[in-house]
Amino acid sequence: MSHRQEAPNNAITSYKNAPTRTVSAGGVEFAYRELGPKTGVPLVLVTHLAAVLDNWDPRVVDGLAATRRVIARQPGVGASTGAVPKSIQAMAKDAVTFIRALGLTQVDLLGFSMGGMIAQVIVADEPRLVRKLILAGTGPAGGEGITNVTKLSNFDTIRALLMLQDPKQFLFFTRTANGRRAGKQFLARLKERTNHRDKAISLKAYRAQLTAIHRWRLEQPHDLSVIRQPVLVANGESDRMVPTTNSLALARRLQDTDLVIYPDAGHGGIFQFHGQFVAKALEFLQR
Repeated sequence: MSHRQEAPNNAITSYKNAPTRTVSAGGVEFAYRELGPKTGVPLVLVTHLAAVLDNWDPRVVDGLAATRRVIARQPGVGASTGAVPKSIQAMAKDAVTFIRALGLTQVDLLGFSMGGMIAQVIVADEPRLVRKLILAGTGPAGGEGITNVTKLSNFDTIRALLMLQDPKQFLFFTRTANGRRAGKQFLARLKERTNHRDKAISLKAYRAQLTAIHRWRLEQPHDLSVIRQPVLVANGESDRMVPTTNSLALARRLQDTDLVIYPDAGHGGIFQFHGQFVAKALEFLQR
């Protein structure tokens, strides 16, 4: 177990020092990290394609955990066990199983990219479980351009390897001076944790996630009017992975939304503008 940086009330205050814990349910070990105050409605983070626990931006997590109980979970990759489902719906069921295994009866959700798709299903299927919802860099079922995720991911992975860079530099950020600089800063932050890092995703799990995202795009649009909870929708203005038009569509189709679009930013807009995003998210959750 990693060293814990704790406040006097035993609240862990730094994501890079938060220990990786596991909880068992249905024969599966779910890995997670928890930090922030022990009270209040927990904010559960649901992550993106190919991500492990170390892919959450520590500036975002630490900023949110300054006043919120934050739980970052891992869906069947990294330190978690069990097969990765090949549908967003099955991933949502796993997430609900995890939340209930922790004994939680109500949560807020922050879903980024694929995690935002999962979060939409959770709140539709289990409306009493979710108080508020934050959807970042994501889109609705049947959304525009989501079928291109596999092609873009493969192309940018090859491009990054040839240029000795991380694929997220291309997938998450624009190629402008601001975008390149923000990408380098983000990738440096992801390396701040040096002890007890999570395991990389397997190729089999990665392919299963790509299948789930592809199926999400082929589905008929869901009835988003059933989501009555307040929703914050955020994205960069130039998202290549899940085109920004999908964020606009979510804001238009949901009942009670705040919409934030960050300038000169791509899929990782909430990481490029982490200070502004954290402030907006906390204001939204505390309302």
